[in-house]
Amino acid sequence: MTTPKALRMPPLTQTAEGRERRVGVEIEFSGLTIAETADLVRGVLFGEEGGELFHPGRYEIALRGDPAGDWAVELDFAFLKSMGRRERVDDDFGGAVEGFAEDLLRMIAERIVPVEVVSPPLPMSRLGECNALIERLRAAGARGTADDPTYAFGMQLNPEVPATDVDTLRQYLQAFLCLEDWLRERVAMDLTRRLTFFADPFPKGYVRTTVAPGYLPARAGLIDDYLHANPTRNRALDLLPLFAHLDPERVRARVKDERVKPRPTFHYRLPNSEIDRPDWDLGVPWDDWLVVERLAADPVRLERLCATYNAYLNDPLGRLTGDWKQECQQWLSENSLL
Repeated sequence: MTTPKALRMPPLTQTAEGRERRVGVEIEFSGLTIAETADLVRGVLFGEEGGELFHPGRYEIALRGDPAGDWAVELDFAFLKSMGRRERVDDDFGGAVEGFAEDLLRMIAERIVPVEVVSPPLPMSRLGECNALIERLRAAGARGTADDPTYAFGMQLNPEVPATDVDTLRQYLQAFLCLEDWLRERVAMDLTRRLTFFADPFPKGYVRTTVAPGYLPARAGLIDDYLHANPTRNRALDLLPLFAHLDPERVRARVKDERVKPRPTFHYRLPNSEIDRPDWDLGVPWDDWLVVERLAADPVRLERLCATYNAYLNDPLGRLTGDWKQECQQWLSENSLL
């Protein structure tokens, strides 16, 4: 594999323990089978002879051999994957009925459910490899959100937190809350994702509280405030996995969703996968996320933007006549954060 072009890095590239931060990447698309996709991933990462393909079920493939961990290629349909992990027995009536139901679900799923490539937590310096993979998938016929009105494909970034102290967590959360409207404008959400309710914005009452001057809770208070207003995965920046990693009992007391998997990352959901566009790669959404990183790492500028946004939110006339997305864009440009 040729050496991929490196992506830009955030101000904080190491964890508090001095290890390079990692990022998990998840990309959805259509146009290829999981077998075709797994072969392409294997070729990009290892060449045709390297790596090992393992089949946990009929609708998922794991690629082993990467020191960062296993890659996964799967149909993004949990129920069908659970059926695919069971042995098929078609020689009795019950087995035949279940097999027919599985085949019917598979035919429907292959039309509207994306194939998903899920990376292991990659060191940030390896993120360029994802662009080499995107290029190969696009050349092989991968199609993104805009290819069909029924597609609701997206992608997800899971950047590891640089530290778990309350100030770091609060600053990243405040940075995202200040930038959320601007970020949503940047991704130009596809109509299909709007109709399928991609992810609700953070409630403005919660935003107003969290960006207000003097908001300095202890870590337990930060988590409690989040859980009270956002006991759901349905946020573009989903902090439930991070908080479940830090305080599992506190999160499980409020959120019963078994899909919440503890991990020390920010779970950043993006509404579109534009893998079929020649000018699109991981650098597009990653560069937007880096604005959050830069703002979170600059407490002085962050405090100023929080104060500005708090004043905007508390001014009904200003909210009616103003446009925070444009104000935010101008402020970021003037403060050299783009």
